[in-house]
Amino acid sequence: MNRPRSFVQLARPHQYVKNGFIWLPVFFGRRLHDPGAVLDVAVAFVVFCLAASSVYVLNDLRDAEEDRRHPAKKSRPIAAGTVRPGEAWGFMGALLGTASVLCLTLLPLKLFLFLGMYLLLNLAYSWGLKHRAVIDVTCIATGFVLRVFAGGAASGVEPSHWLILMTFLLALFLALSKRRDDLILAAQGHNCRKSLDGYNLEFVSLSMGFMASVILVSYILYTVSPEVVSKYETRQLYLTAFWVVLGLLRYMQITFVREGSGSPTLVLLKDGLLQTVLLLWIGSFYLLLYGIGA
Repeated sequence: MNRPRSFVQLARPHQYVKNGFIWLPVFFGRRLHDPGAVLDVAVAFVVFCLAASSVYVLNDLRDAEEDRRHPAKKSRPIAAGTVRPGEAWGFMGALLGTASVLCLTLLPLKLFLFLGMYLLLNLAYSWGLKHRAVIDVTCIATGFVLRVFAGGAASGVEPSHWLILMTFLLALFLALSKRRDDLILAAQGHNCRKSLDGYNLEFVSLSMGFMASVILVSYILYTVSPEVVSKYETRQLYLTAFWVVLGLLRYMQITFVREGSGSPTLVLLKDGLLQTVLLLWIGSFYLLLYGIGA
């Protein structure tokens, strides 16, 4: 593997999809047509992508030995030896330094606070919390919530309690699906994560079903809430719930039938049906917020 490609792989750019949550406040705040707000959120997106890459480098440095025992992760640059630890530390510093400079010079100071909280959370996660069952998936979900708060700080839009709640629930659902995949690998002799001692397939599967139910009920309550109907001046938001149902069912099919939920990001990037459902949900919401429902 050539050197530049190794560093790109180390940064994991495909994981930047997760930072799409930064765009939620400006989208739901009806400021998607505001060039200033969009530009600030775009910069915040870049900042969090760089910061996320620095976190992935740190995780790979910490987990190199475990990754070498994992059937898929053993090909990661540090575990495979294509990037030396000293080079990885330097790369991580460059990513983090660039993110900090961009944040401090181009964005509100409040966003730097959320960036710091995100980095501290991931530091705690890497140094021990990821080995504690339930706490590990809670940390992952909290990271998504911090992304939403960061997007709100960048755009000047205060995220609603509905947006924060459903972001947390959805992220928890996705994190649990990843743990289920880890358990299946463990059953095949690849037990690479200490927190798996606090999980089993029955617990994770029941938890996913429970979370899916809570997500759906919360979403429907959101779409018919009087305050939301009044804010967006439309009673048609409930129609978007059909895409949410289909998306959850499809993801659970991938998880339980195909047993392929090891990486939620790759699932989204590779599954055409899930991509279609997501685009239809975004499109229908856009029409209701910015078009026919405005």
